[in-house]
Amino acid sequence: MDIFDPVTAFSFLNLARNALTGHRNWARMWRSPPPQPAYDVVLVGGGGHGLATAYYLAKLHGIRRAAVLEKSWLGGGNTGRNTTMVRSNYLLRPNAMFYEHSLKLWEGLSGELNYNVMFSQRGCITLAHTQSDLTGLMRRGNAMRLNGIDAELLDREALARRLPALDLSPTARLPVLGGLEQPRAGTARHDAVAWGYARAADAMGVDIIQNCEVTGIRREGGRVTGVETTLGFIAAPKVGLCVAGSSGLLGAMAGLRLPIETHVLQAMVSEPVKPVLDAVVASGALHFYASQSDKGELVMGGDIDGHNSYAQRGSPVPLDHAVESCLALFPAFSRLRQLRSWGGLMDMTMDGSPIIAKTPVEGLYLNGGWCYGGFKATPAGGWCFAHTIARDEPHALNAPFSLDRFATGALIDERGAGATPWLH
Repeated sequence: MDIFDPVTAFSFLNLARNALTGHRNWARMWRSPPPQPAYDVVLVGGGGHGLATAYYLAKLHGIRRAAVLEKSWLGGGNTGRNTTMVRSNYLLRPNAMFYEHSLKLWEGLSGELNYNVMFSQRGCITLAHTQSDLTGLMRRGNAMRLNGIDAELLDREALARRLPALDLSPTARLPVLGGLEQPRAGTARHDAVAWGYARAADAMGVDIIQNCEVTGIRREGGRVTGVETTLGFIAAPKVGLCVAGSSGLLGAMAGLRLPIETHVLQAMVSEPVKPVLDAVVASGALHFYASQSDKGELVMGGDIDGHNSYAQRGSPVPLDHAVESCLALFPAFSRLRQLRSWGGLMDMTMDGSPIIAKTPVEGLYLNGGWCYGGFKATPAGGWCFAHTIARDEPHALNAPFSLDRFATGALIDERGAGATPWLH
C-alpha cells in the first residue's frame, strides 16, 4: 500500500468526507501485527530514529521486510520526552553538515509523510552574556555561514525588538550583550513525528510491534542471527539499535562496552498563556532553553542530572535551576505556575557527538549517543542509519560518527551540542 492512497491519504476531500461521518471511518494509522519468525532487518526501538530508519530503508533502499520492536508504546521514550527544538547551528563541520541535512529534511517532512508534524520555523536565538560568549557566537556564526547555513548576529537593540520580554535593563541579574539567531530553526510536534513516520513505514510493509521487549541478542560465529524478545525469538541477519539511553544495556547483550553514560534530562512546561515568546531562546552560560508551544505553554529545559540513572524521573535540582535561569532572563514569567515536568534518558558520549555506525559485531549497527541532540536529528539520523544498514557502510554524512573514533582519538568535541558531557 502506498502512503498516498487516495482513500486513506490526508487531503481536503477526505477531511471533508470524514467530517460528515464524525471521523469514524478513518483507517488505522498503522497495523499491530504479530511478529514474523524472521526479517531482513530488525530495528530495536520504536521512537523517532527507529521509525525513521524503517521508513528510509523501505523507501530509499527497498528493504520492506523489516520490523520495528518497541518494548512499550510507540514514541513512549525520548521521542515524547524532549523540548522539540530543531536547529543546525553547530560549529564543527561534521555536525554542521549532518544537522543541516536534517533541517532540510524537516522542511519537507510534512509533505513527504502526508502528515502534519507541525514544524514551525520560528528561529533559535543563543544569548551572549560576556564578551567571550559574544566572540564565541561570532565565530560559530561565521563557521555556519561558511558551511552554507543561515546565521545572524543580533545586538541588544535587535534583541529588544525580537524578544520584548527579555530583561535588557541595566539592573538585569544577568547582562545580555547580544545573540546569534538561526532563523530557519524552530520546533516540531514530537508525537506527530513518531506517528507520521510509523504510518508511512507501515504503509510500505514494515511491521511495527509494540509491547515487545528485546531481552537478548543471539550471535553465532561472531555475527548476529536475531533477537530474543518477550514474544519469542526473531531471526534477522541485521539488527539496528535505536534505543537512546538504553544503548549501553542493549550493547552489553551483544558483548559490547560502549563509550556512553546514561543520565536523566528533565524538562517542564508552564500553564498556557497568550503568545509571549515567538522564538526558541537558549543560553549557553546558563545551559537553559525555552520556547512557547502551540498550546501556549512555556517549554523549558536545562542541564542533565549529574548522576547516572535509568529512571525517567530526576531530582528537583535541575528544575530549580531551570526556573531560576528563566526568571533571570524573563522576570515577567515569575507569575506563571508550573504545569508538569518529565524526564528522558540521555545517552551521553564523551565528545558530545552521536554514533551512527557498524559495530565490531557483524550484522549489528548502532544509532545512539545523541546527548542533547536526538530529536532534531530524527530525519537525518534515520536517513543515514538506513544507508549504513542497507549498504553496510556509512554515508559521508555519518562517516565521522564512527564508534572507533574513541579509540583513534578523532573526537568531535562540539560545544554547540550543550554542556560539556565529559565533565558530568
